[in-house]
Amino acid sequence: MQQFKDSMLTLIIETSTNLPPDARRAILAAREREKPGTQSMLALETIATNVDMACSDVAPICQDTGMPTFEIMTPVGANQIAMKAAIREAIAEATKLGKLRPNAVDSLTGKNSGNNLGEGAPVIHFEQWEKNEIDVRLLLKGGGCENKNIQYSLPMELPHLGRADRTMDGIRKCILHAVWQAQGHGCAVGAIGVAIGGDRTSGYAYAKKQLFRLLDDVNPDPELAKLEAYILETANGLGIGTMGFGGDATLIGCKVGSYHRLPASFFVSVAYDCWAFRRLGVVVDPATGAITRWLYRDDSPAITMARGEGLPLTGREIRLTLPLNEAQVRQLKVGDVVILDGAMHTGRDALHHHLMTHDSPVNLEGSAIYHCGPVALKKGDAWTMGAAGPTTSGREEPFQADILKKFKVRAVIGKGGMGAKTLAALQEVGAVYLNAIGGAAQFYTRCITGVTGVDFLEFGTPEAMWHITVKGFPAIVTMDAHGNSLHADVEAATGKVLATHAAPVQL
Repeated sequence: MQQFKDSMLTLIIETSTNLPPDARRAILAAREREKPGTQSMLALETIATNVDMACSDVAPICQDTGMPTFEIMTPVGANQIAMKAAIREAIAEATKLGKLRPNAVDSLTGKNSGNNLGEGAPVIHFEQWEKNEIDVRLLLKGGGCENKNIQYSLPMELPHLGRADRTMDGIRKCILHAVWQAQGHGCAVGAIGVAIGGDRTSGYAYAKKQLFRLLDDVNPDPELAKLEAYILETANGLGIGTMGFGGDATLIGCKVGSYHRLPASFFVSVAYDCWAFRRLGVVVDPATGAITRWLYRDDSPAITMARGEGLPLTGREIRLTLPLNEAQVRQLKVGDVVILDGAMHTGRDALHHHLMTHDSPVNLEGSAIYHCGPVALKKGDAWTMGAAGPTTSGREEPFQADILKKFKVRAVIGKGGMGAKTLAALQEVGAVYLNAIGGAAQFYTRCITGVTGVDFLEFGTPEAMWHITVKGFPAIVTMDAHGNSLHADVEAATGKVLATHAAPVQL
């Protein structure tokens, strides 16, 4: 097993940087569903370009490389202790190389370990089988979509759908609600793994395990196969669209499994995954640790995703140079595509919490705060960005309005939109929310022309305040200074569509 660590490092790098063929096919099919010229189509074109960039540069598809989750089948007698140690070494090395973002944070102290290692990190599940080979499968599922996982305890009342009973129809309602509640926060177009039954713990674990299936496979259980097909078709008719912009493509996969349960409990657990469906596997020789074959992919070249060089711009885009003034911002309206040049500053949960009671180390008046936790690499005395796409903005809702007012920030950049409190502050201050395309880490990294400084590295590199300059950075105005929110509109409109599926359905 001397080659096992190197095999695991190869698996980690490939999973982070090279989207598997079934995910590529599903995204291309979603693009075929979407209407040209829409915000959702622009998002899908950005996604396609980003996938190609990540593959060619061997760089993370999305900066949030998630909590690495390994499912491993081993022959009887395999040394699982040694294998776990080798996997941990490979995880630390991949982090050092910038293929994984440091994501392991001590829940009590808030300290980032810096190498993705810690109690419970990474997640490694072993199981024995009778074959004389080792099967290792890896899932990298980011925090934005992890936060949209949801579990239902039937019977219960569901918004727009009414009562969900302990029946196949009740299960159907739960899954539709799970897709609807994710909106743009989980980086639609997404995929879901569903577990019917089990207990609260095993249900969630089995739901995530469904994501190890091929997106285009067919469930061997005819009843579950019908349910999967129904959910896929119906979800794409809800109108949520890519990034929650509204549109005809919302889901690229639905995979359902069933466990036995207690008589008193009936759980439906849903694991939501984003379009950056990073899941690969390898079969390993138990004697040498070398990879003998890959899973989820063949030997043919990766499918090219982008249709051309760069984004298909219309000429109606609005070019802005940071910092911005109030008059410029109040001219913007929901639906405008802006192209940004100039200086901006990253900020996530730790920074927003800090700024509530402290001054900023830099002048933020007229500036843009970018909700981004990058993969940052230091070469000599200089920092570079290895991946720098947007994070989910909803987590900053408790802070954002106060930050806008306190520092006179003119633009907030993220994904998924924000709530009523932030919307009111945008109107009061004269600021906008700009939706960047979630997961498009390599696309936005190429818009960064330099890193001019960093503050609060003690928060960990994802949570530090990075000062960057950008050129040609595209985003869509989805919340403006006039009280308009595309996110609120799409959620309300899709809620009405969801309500049309409240009546019982015979699958």
